[in-house]
Amino acid sequence: MTISHEQAEWFRSTFDQLTDNMEKAVLGKRHVVRLALTCLLSEGHVLIEDFPGTGKTMLARALANTVQGSHARIQFTPDLLPSDVTGVTVYDQHKGTFEFHPGPIFHTIVLADEINRASPKTQSALLEVMEEGRVTVDGVAHPVGKPFLVIATQNPIEQAGTYRLPEAQLDRFLMKTSVGYPDRQATVELLNNAAVRDRAGLVTPVITAATIAQMSGLADQVYVDPAVIGYVAELAEESRRQPHVKLGLSPRGCLALVRVAKTWACADGRDHVVPDDIKDLAEPVLSHRLLLDAEAQFSGVDVQTVISRLLDSVAPPTDRVGA
Repeated sequence: MTISHEQAEWFRSTFDQLTDNMEKAVLGKRHVVRLALTCLLSEGHVLIEDFPGTGKTMLARALANTVQGSHARIQFTPDLLPSDVTGVTVYDQHKGTFEFHPGPIFHTIVLADEINRASPKTQSALLEVMEEGRVTVDGVAHPVGKPFLVIATQNPIEQAGTYRLPEAQLDRFLMKTSVGYPDRQATVELLNNAAVRDRAGLVTPVITAATIAQMSGLADQVYVDPAVIGYVAELAEESRRQPHVKLGLSPRGCLALVRVAKTWACADGRDHVVPDDIKDLAEPVLSHRLLLDAEAQFSGVDVQTVISRLLDSVAPPTDRVGA
């Protein structure tokens, strides 16, 4: 079963409405906003890495306010415990039973602010819930429900006292992106409205959690031509042969690329994926999954360079895919 043209057009219209709503808070960053929404609708999680003051938290809060669901912010610090994230079982003396008190992870959208400042033990508390949508405490599983999105932020500078996320946990994030500095026009508009202290407060819900689930279901039905599937598989194989690449694209990464490409295509009003969707999303999906060797830095090679070379070395399908 594939999505109809009418359904794809409704998806595009709703997606644009969500993007416009979030742009009230995040000025001049439409592409980044679309990536975050794509992650939500693809039932994944997003890692935002950028310098201080560029609007990482604002983006997360704007997304949370756009969806009519609950949201929470967890400020990750070195003394944060796993139970501070997942919750804890407490003995009730009056009832004579143990009761589970859910932690802040039990919300629709969770902002994990400066995730690399918490200890590895606390970071690992997110592994199960991000992958399986549930938390196990004292042997009892507690589902967090759907939709569920973790937006984690980290600062690429001030690395003293931080704990780098291991590759196994980085792979749990569907995408990694950055907000970046606004252009001059957006900066001027921001400064002209300096009296507005909380721009995310301007964002009101425009969609329910049930509609998010409906849109996710439609995105799953987008058609992917076998030629595009082969293109993704070839990209994965070639990524493992690239110079300076220690760890290439995994099967989980391939699945992630196809999943987000479906949503990206649907957001453009199409019922099929084209090779350009794969190319557009290659950097946010691959940048945190490719591990470079020690010589790469000395050679002046970064992940973006490797991805660019990878896309140049693998020819996309030339036929009218999905037509």
